Amino acid sequence: MNNIISQLLYTLPAILIAISMHEFAHGYVSYRLGDPTPKHMGRLSVNPLAHLDPVGTICLLIFHFGWAKPVGVNPYYYKDRKKGMVMVALAGPIMNFFIAFISIFAMGLILKVTGGYAGEFIIYIFNFLNYLFIINIGLGAFNLIPVPPLDGSKVLGAVLPSDKYFKYMQYERYGTLILMGLLYLGILDVPLTIVRSSLSKVMWTVVSFIFRLG
Repeated sequence: MNNIISQLLYTLPAILIAISMHEFAHGYVSYRLGDPTPKHMGRLSVNPLAHLDPVGTICLLIFHFGWAKPVGVNPYYYKDRKKGMVMVALAGPIMNFFIAFISIFAMGLILKVTGGYAGEFIIYIFNFLNYLFIINIGLGAFNLIPVPPLDGSKVLGAVLPSDKYFKYMQYERYGTLILMGLLYLGILDVPLTIVRSSLSKVMWTVVSFIFRLG
């Protein structure tokens, strides 16, 4: 029980940060492209309560990848609707990868300054940063999967011809069920692990080079 509580002290704050910043990034980019919808819906906020999806949050707690409540946007405000939708869709995962890099950068800085020897508070901060890194990498990678309603399905719209894309999006209502099935069957485990591992290695290589870590 103590281990579960201890883990929640790390994971819950990390999940709330990851979800809030992910959805805020979607809304902010859409707003900057001329769409007032996210602001009117109260989604230009880093308050987790504005963004949480119960099922997606549970998946983040259990699997370390999941999703939040989609931000409502209106692409008719964009000068280039297809390009705008791609920019808005990618904003969330890019924000997660940015937070992940900042987290691992801070971990490298702690290792450099302390030489690996630190007090209890610094150890907590280091462990929290590690969870923040893991969860943001997972959330960013998971949302790039091209299954509705994930961000990857919006990016797919820039690649597919419009008629085929709209036909594909007719199945959006089944997206959550499909995702749950894929998670349950473990079909996503290998590709997501490869993506997370590759991104982690690249980021750690950069941080190790910056701080000259062994």
